[in-house]
Amino acid sequence: MNYYLFLIQLIFTLVAIVSVWQAILYYRRKSLYKSLKKRALPKEWREFLLKVPHYRLLSDETREKLRPKMLYFAMSREFLCAGCEVTEQMRALVSFYAALMGMELEEEDPFNELYTVIIYPHEAVVESLHEDGGIFSEEEIVLEGESTGGAILVVWSEAQREALHPECSNVIIHELAHQLDFEEGAADGIPLLESEEIKEWTTLLGHRYKELKKRVEKRRDLQEYTLIGEYAARSEAEFFAVLSERFFQCPRALKLGFPDLFSAMRKFYGIDTQSLFDRLG
Repeated sequence: MNYYLFLIQLIFTLVAIVSVWQAILYYRRKSLYKSLKKRALPKEWREFLLKVPHYRLLSDETREKLRPKMLYFAMSREFLCAGCEVTEQMRALVSFYAALMGMELEEEDPFNELYTVIIYPHEAVVESLHEDGGIFSEEEIVLEGESTGGAILVVWSEAQREALHPECSNVIIHELAHQLDFEEGAADGIPLLESEEIKEWTTLLGHRYKELKKRVEKRRDLQEYTLIGEYAARSEAEFFAVLSERFFQCPRALKLGFPDLFSAMRKFYGIDTQSLFDRLG
């Protein structure tokens, strides 16, 4: 009996310690964020970001709204570079897209489970296990980015090119979208949503994902799904990440081809990217 009483007391003590530690971290984050509201962006950041069409098209008011979020993201994550030194341009670009994507999300830090940003200077070829109809095979793939629990990997040569000369792809947005997906607890293409929104989200995106996957499996012409592309058919998680790329990179094309998907992404991210970035396509 004494043993069980001790065990219960121990559990309550551990829960209390964890709760206190979480409260300490919370107030530290709040304090850091508050202190950054008065801090200007580094000169090197501003000079580089003004070359990025996404940043250049924003109003001064929106840039000001993003400024502390960018600084907070950069200061609360570890940046590593494989075979190179982390530059201020690297910090600025990843932090900008993280702030942009999370600008209107309810959480103050929607990437609170992301701790490390790893930069590769150039593409790398890696072995990957691929499944097709229950048959597994190894294949070589060119690695441009990757996302796991707590970390993202970004190839800088691709990230810089996509940011300065935007088309419909963006490796930083893609990998950060995976992190938003993880926030809900699983890589299933369902980010953190209100309970009443989940059914609507899964019905719409699930239907569109299955349509694309069927076309890819049957080797049919992608037709209207060409904009989204074959890679998005790999999983629901990849479908959401690719849609996030299209939503920010070519909003006009996404809205024209898939008004339902554009509307769902607009509702989730809380911003109208067509209004912000119409000239991007």
